[in-house]
Amino acid sequence: MIFASDNWSGAHPAITRSLADNASGMAAAYGTSALDKAVEARFNDLFEREVAVFFVGTGTAANSLSFAAVNRPGGVVLCHREAHVVEDECGAPEFFTHGARLHPVDGPDGRMDVANLKAELGRFNPGFVHAGQPMAVSISQTTEVGTLYAAEEIDAIAAVAHGRGLALHMDGARFANALAATGATPAEMSWRRGVDILSFGATKNGCWCAEAVVFFDPAKAEQFPYIRKRGAQLFSKTRFVAAQFEAYLQDGLWLELAGHANAMADRLREGLAASRQARPAWTTRANEVFAVVERATARQLKEKGAVFYDWNAPHGMPVAENEQLIRLVTSWSTAVEDVDRFCALIA
Repeated sequence: MIFASDNWSGAHPAITRSLADNASGMAAAYGTSALDKAVEARFNDLFEREVAVFFVGTGTAANSLSFAAVNRPGGVVLCHREAHVVEDECGAPEFFTHGARLHPVDGPDGRMDVANLKAELGRFNPGFVHAGQPMAVSISQTTEVGTLYAAEEIDAIAAVAHGRGLALHMDGARFANALAATGATPAEMSWRRGVDILSFGATKNGCWCAEAVVFFDPAKAEQFPYIRKRGAQLFSKTRFVAAQFEAYLQDGLWLELAGHANAMADRLREGLAASRQARPAWTTRANEVFAVVERATARQLKEKGAVFYDWNAPHGMPVAENEQLIRLVTSWSTAVEDVDRFCALIA
């Protein structure tokens, strides 16, 4: 009953086969192989337009180097108060941008509120050099707390960002789960909403180690090859990242895997809703579930084999002293039997 993280899941057999199939022989290095170019072209098809795509090894690298690509002197990235780039990346965005700051914006359920975004941008007077200057707005889809931005919410945030000449970045570590939950196409969830740069995640969803930075205007990516190299993310044998994406995107496998993870989370949500031992913390739609339980209950669940993370309550969320907020994450490999066993225990 492992619900700690989708990072705990292994690699899907199709991904493993693709790695093995491409392991022998010679291939051009540093992203110039035929396989690399074929997968890059696949991203064009996926997003229904020409894009510039760059493979990297981690989601933190994808986010941090995306910010570096749009950095300005005294640069500031506006993001949600509890975004992953703030809470879980150990200062990497600041490090790789050589000192840019992350400026928090409040909003309910992990989503940036557009009125709050306008207010926070209003704090930066272009003539006041001491405050620095905004360079980007970053949102996560799905969010750090398992919720989703509606299309119109992304539209509104993009309008505000572009009105100030700022790029809109999307952290898509669980982009596939968002698509599976909404039925939107990759284009409808990204550039058609005004997203300029996407951190396209695959590691959490069945790959071994495969992330990508996608620029929806290739002209804005001219300096990124140098940024990626300087950031130590230009792998010599990039064909092994490309091989993972080749299988991942083949015949809709990536959405199938995300759909399974979401379905297992739905099953967990049903079990928690029927339980008197727990209460849902808020409504989630993808593959993360948050619940409040008594500390004694959390301890007993762990003693009986359940693995999950205790979670810090979001700002402003009251949790009693004898209670604990917990996070449960399902993945492409989560078994129905494990979910049902956990639901039986929590019942």
